[in-house]
Amino acid sequence: MDAPIPMDTPTDTRFTVIDGHRVAYLDSGGEGPAVLALHGHFSRGSAFAPLARALAGRFRVIAPDQRAHGHSGKDGPLTPDRYVRDAARLLEELGTGPAAVLGHSMGGIVAYRLAARFPGLCAALAVVDIGTANREPEVHPVLDVTGWPRRAPSREALAAAIEAQGVPSWFFMESAAEFDDGWGLLFEYGDMMESQRALVGDHMAAWAASRAPALLLRGTESFMLSEAEAARMARARPDVEVVPFPGCGHWLYADAPERFAEAVGDFLERRLRISPGAAGGGGARPR
Repeated sequence: MDAPIPMDTPTDTRFTVIDGHRVAYLDSGGEGPAVLALHGHFSRGSAFAPLARALAGRFRVIAPDQRAHGHSGKDGPLTPDRYVRDAARLLEELGTGPAAVLGHSMGGIVAYRLAARFPGLCAALAVVDIGTANREPEVHPVLDVTGWPRRAPSREALAAAIEAQGVPSWFFMESAAEFDDGWGLLFEYGDMMESQRALVGDHMAAWAASRAPALLLRGTESFMLSEAEAARMARARPDVEVVPFPGCGHWLYADAPERFAEAVGDFLERRLRISPGAAGGGGARPR
């Protein structure tokens, strides 16, 4: 069953119901080509609000809260295939036609798996700081949050409790909200453990099968995408542009927001204008 929506839900959050599942999303609107922006674990669509503002007038940015995150609901298992289906069905529901698909971290894997499974929906692909070998020892793909406090008496107390876990609180606090019983995060810890574990594995086959023009952004200080892995991905399929972000970590969209928007906007301007709607055929319909 979908969780109740906290009182502080942003007024610009839109909702739809797809296959009986509540989906919250931000939509910048406009007449430009659509960009579906997919966040990573523990995040929400509002992470891409700065990108939407930077691309306003040129592109329509649609940034959903993926299932079990933010204000979207959860039904069924939290598998990569479920996330892919959700993204495909949202594009179909909104009638965007082929869209550019951008994803950070977990959202990046969902993005290139979407491009491989539904090529007719993906006109261009932007993958932000995630590789294909999402497993030990290449990366540490699971953050154990099972012992984190569920509620705190104030926003400040919640941030302090997160900092005490040895992680940066700012990222998680973007999903903070006030509930009837105190301050907490807009996801259930068990859901996040299930979702992270389901994503562990080698996703190279899906990446290699995607054919849309691709941009691969990498923070040089990141713990999730090494220079060697980025090079391996560039060799695995045609038409890949790799752009490093010196001095940036995994959340490079927050570390260097202006450069991030510039890199994404430049890529989309070049690739979508050259071959609007190019996506390698109709592909299968999401179901």
